[in-house]
Amino acid sequence: MTALPNVVDHDTWQAELDALRVREKAATRELDAIAAQRRRLPAVRLPDYTLKSEDGSDVSLAEVFDGRTQLITYHHMWTPGNTWQCPGCTGLTSQYARLDFLDAYDARFVIVTQGPIDEVLAYKRRVGNTMTWYSTADSPFGADMGAAPGAGFAVNTFLRDGDTVYRSWHTDGRGTEQLAYTFGLIDALPYGRQEEWQDSPEGWPQSPTYSRWPSSKDIAASYGDPNA
Repeated sequence: MTALPNVVDHDTWQAELDALRVREKAATRELDAIAAQRRRLPAVRLPDYTLKSEDGSDVSLAEVFDGRTQLITYHHMWTPGNTWQCPGCTGLTSQYARLDFLDAYDARFVIVTQGPIDEVLAYKRRVGNTMTWYSTADSPFGADMGAAPGAGFAVNTFLRDGDTVYRSWHTDGRGTEQLAYTFGLIDALPYGRQEEWQDSPEGWPQSPTYSRWPSSKDIAASYGDPNA
C-alpha cells in the first residue's frame, strides 16, 4: 500500500504548516547570516598557476577569469582511463546549462579537473556540458585547492585584482548541495530523497544512498552527444 501522511482537516494542516514556516524562516535568516560571514572572510593571495585551456594552450589563473573580477571553479573528480567519470560531479555540473546570468555580477563559472585536456573535452561533449573546462593535470592548482588527483571534488571562489588572484572560499562534500537545485526540489517532496539515512516517518519509501541518482551514462543519454 502507498505510504500516506496523517490526513487532517484544513485548519489542523494550516497550523502545522505555520509551525514549520517559523523554522523555515529561521533557516533562511541563518543562511543570510552565513552568506554575510562568507562575504567577510579573509582571502589568501595565490601564486601564479598555469592551467591548460580547451584549445590546448597554457593560461594563467588570472586569464581564466576572462576579464571578470570573480570566479567560481568546480573541481570535477577524474579517474584516468574511465569512460564514465564521477556520477555525482557529472550530475551536479549537468545542472549548469545557463550561466550567462553571472555576467551581471562580473563573475564566471568554470570546471577544472585533473584529466588531460583531450580526454576532458571528449567527456564534456559526451555528457553535454556547455561551460568551459580547464585541465590542471600538469599543475598543482587542483591539489592546492582541495581536489588532488583521486582525492575528491571541491568548489572554490576567487577574486582578481589585475593579475593578482585571491582565494576567498572553499567547500566540498555536502557543502556543494547549496549549489544544486535538485536537492531543494526533492526535499520539498512528501517522500524527500527516500534515502536510508534520512529521518522519515515509518513506512516511507527508503533506499540505499545514491541509488536513485542518475549515472553518468544516464546523464549523457539525456544531454550529451551520442557520437562523442
